[in-house]
Amino acid sequence: MRRTIFSAEHELFRESVAEFCRRHVEPNLDRWRKERWTGREIWEEAGRQDFIGLAMPAEYGGAGLADFRFNQVLGEGLAAASLAVNSALCLGVDVVAPYLLELTDEEQKRRYVPDFCAGRLITSIGMTEPQAGSDLAALRTRAVRDGDGWVLNGAKTFITNGSAADLVVVAARTGEGRKDVSLFLLEGGAEGFQRGRKLEKVGQHEADTAELFFEDVRLPAWSLLGEANRGFDYMMERLPQERLSVAVANVAHAAAALETTLDYVRERQAFGRPIGSFQHSRFLLAEMQTEIDAARAFVDQCVMAHVEGELTAVDAAKAKWWTAELQNEILDRCVQLHGGYGFMDEYRVARFWADGRVSKIWGGTNEIMKDLIGRSMGLG
Repeated sequence: MRRTIFSAEHELFRESVAEFCRRHVEPNLDRWRKERWTGREIWEEAGRQDFIGLAMPAEYGGAGLADFRFNQVLGEGLAAASLAVNSALCLGVDVVAPYLLELTDEEQKRRYVPDFCAGRLITSIGMTEPQAGSDLAALRTRAVRDGDGWVLNGAKTFITNGSAADLVVVAARTGEGRKDVSLFLLEGGAEGFQRGRKLEKVGQHEADTAELFFEDVRLPAWSLLGEANRGFDYMMERLPQERLSVAVANVAHAAAALETTLDYVRERQAFGRPIGSFQHSRFLLAEMQTEIDAARAFVDQCVMAHVEGELTAVDAAKAKWWTAELQNEILDRCVQLHGGYGFMDEYRVARFWADGRVSKIWGGTNEIMKDLIGRSMGLG
């Protein structure tokens, strides 16, 4: 199905992203899986190609492309090559960048944004805690005022880029109210900031995911991001873009799994004919292609709503939960069509399957998404 939301400039950018993935992502995936992270070289190369600072103003070294369709094109290309690399890079491009662009003062921008755009500053965001996942108002990490600064104590878990991050946006409780949360810019070398083990995940081995610990970390006054006790609102305002980014990746990842499955069923023989020629296989593949086209059309419209400043939190939640469910259904069917080979790690579809399961959990669980949607219908 022809997509109508992109201009010629977006399509040229798509070619650049595809070449980037062919030259710099795909040849390194096996090594990154063993090392359990992508290495700084991919960040620096992405920075050289103006991918990291897509929406950042040119005066800070960014590309000045404040049009989420460029983020979408980048996310689709990366997710098709590796959902883990998409997770690592797009966390910076789609999730951290809005905090650095919209909430920092001029001094903070000058300190961090040029290196961020150049890929020299790996970033992460510390929201999730051992006892607080989707319920951001239940955070236990706390920052208390001390003189003209703050002292930070607590822990975070499941933090993408956690082991390598040079800068972490940390959410911490700063008052007694349920939503009295503030955000801080924590530099990687701060005294009292410790990284835990790299977590051994079921999939997405190329993405560094870690635990973070804060023990009497002293933060200067200027490390506060935005206003004190406004952090909960800041996070709620920016979660729709994060969830839209997840939805973009979900559809692209499912489409790539279908593509590699089509290649397989055209070649694999059973009873003297390609397995793709059997009616059951044809019907299943036809269903998957149609479902992907429908999901992509919905996500494209959500992207356009976001570009026009009209994407609601509810529509972002719809896109996130629906594409995650569909993605996992398609991945399971693609594995089944591969038979026993679909369960072998050396086959791309098996890695896709393992990498994709988390999409129903992160960015807010699918159950939380449906609850949000239901409440918007007057049901809560």
